[in-house]
Amino acid sequence: MQFLNQAVSHDGHEGVAGAGHVAAALPGPAAICPREQGEKAMEQRLHRLDFRTSGRGLLEVTAPICRWVAAQGFGDGLLTVWCRHTSASLLVQENASPEVRTDLEDFFRRLVPDGGGGRYRHEDEGADDMPAHLRTALTQTQLSIPVQGGQPVLGTWQGIYLYEHRTAPHQRQLVLHLLGDPAV
Repeated sequence: MQFLNQAVSHDGHEGVAGAGHVAAALPGPAAICPREQGEKAMEQRLHRLDFRTSGRGLLEVTAPICRWVAAQGFGDGLLTVWCRHTSASLLVQENASPEVRTDLEDFFRRLVPDGGGGRYRHEDEGADDMPAHLRTALTQTQLSIPVQGGQPVLGTWQGIYLYEHRTAPHQRQLVLHLLGDPAV
């Protein structure tokens, strides 16, 4: 069993266990999760996807994400999708009926109307600037999706969407992080 020599005392100071600090050493990763001989370790991959939006609305990004995941040769794992913006977000939503996307946008238009006329203090980039930040705060900028058999585990009618909250087209980036077991 391996043990880490680094420890943290009750007052938050780091040190080597037994060097005047009162702290217990923690077991190393091998002690917590031993591997069988010949067993492969988990692997991870990182990738960036660039998209050009056409302005406010939902852009389905399921296909390029699924293609990238499949190309990594993983069996099972966890996919994180991260949106690198404060005025765009991510949603998992129905991808069969376009009315769902229209209804979502109508809902957000009523909930978070565009600014102008002093409605918001932050209008540095226009009347849609602060509403875009509010819409992002009400949705999410990160998704965690299980991967099984080399594919994201999505329901029959589920799609992954980049939700552009600005009215003008923008260049957007999503970062994909895949952690899992290589397929055998």
